Amino acid sequence: MTSQDDVSAIGTTAGVVWKELHQNGPMTVAALKKVQNLSESEVQRAIGWLAREEKIRFEKQGKGVLIALK
Repeated sequence: MTSQDDVSAIGTTAGVVWKELHQNGPMTVAALKKVQNLSESEVQRAIGWLAREEKIRFEKQGKGVLIALK
């Protein structure tokens, strides 16, 4: 089970990711991890949160994917 503190932390990280995308435009997961010093799971959870809220879109770039705000 996930505690309320865990959910709050995911929401906070989602805000950090949203702000980074807002300021710098589309980014890869690797770039988001690096610039904010976040773990893979933190970034993936934040992306899930933002996707569920329909705030991001996914752009295919070659073999990779960029995360962008809608």
